[in-house]
Amino acid sequence: MKQNKLQRFAEMKEMPNVVQFGFRDVENIGLHPLRGKWKKEFFKNENPIVLELGCGKGEYTVGMAEQFPNKNFIGIDIKGARMHRGAKIAITKGLNNAAFLRTRIDFINAIFDEGEVDEIWLTFSDPQKEKPRKRLSSPLFLVRYAHLLGKDGIIHLKTDSVLLHEYTLEIIAEEKHTILECSNDIYGDGKPHDAILTNIQTAYEKRFLGEGMNITYVSFRLKEGYGVDAKIFPLTEIL
Repeated sequence: MKQNKLQRFAEMKEMPNVVQFGFRDVENIGLHPLRGKWKKEFFKNENPIVLELGCGKGEYTVGMAEQFPNKNFIGIDIKGARMHRGAKIAITKGLNNAAFLRTRIDFINAIFDEGEVDEIWLTFSDPQKEKPRKRLSSPLFLVRYAHLLGKDGIIHLKTDSVLLHEYTLEIIAEEKHTILECSNDIYGDGKPHDAILTNIQTAYEKRFLGEGMNITYVSFRLKEGYGVDAKIFPLTEIL
C-alpha cells in the first residue's frame, strides 16, 4: 500500500496537469509563481476559472471539465494519492481544461490572485462536527474566497450533511450574503435543477444515495465588500 502511494506521488511530479505547493514552498517563496497568471501561463486561454475545494479523487473536477470545455477547472486537495486518479483520467481523456493542485486549502490566497477565480465548488466537504471554524463554509474560509472571487463570483455547496447545509444557511443569513438556489433534496424535491447537480456523482454521493440519504445544495454570492479588511497574510500566522 505504501509503495503504491509512493509510486503515485512520483508519477504526479511528472504529470503536466498537476501542481504542488506545500509548507516549504510557502516558507521559501511565499506566493506561487502562477498567482495571477493561471489563465495566461497554465491554461493558455482567458476562460473562467472554477475551483473544487476538497476534490478527493477528482470526479467532479473531471466531470465539469467534460461538460464545460469553455471553463478551466482546478481540483484542490491535500490527499495526493486520491487526486492521482482524477489527474490520470483527465490526461487520458485529453482534458486540457482540468488541472489538480495538491496543497492545503489554507494556502489558496498565496496561489490565486484577487478576482482570479469565478466559481468555487465545495463537494461533500468534511462537516467538521467538532470544529465549526474549520468548515469550508465558515467565515474564516469565506473571507479567503472573497479575495479570490470576481465581482459576480459564485460559491456552490453540495453535501449529504444536514449539519453542514444548515450551518452554511445560518452563516449566509448572518453575514447577509445572497442565496441563488437552495434545495434540501436535489433528487427528490421535484424542482428543475441544472444537470451539473445530478449528472456528475462522486463515489461518496453514490454511496450516500444508496443509503437513502438526501443530497442538499445551496449556491450563493458573497455580499459586496465582504472581507476587504480581513487579514489573510502572512499565512504562517493564520493557520
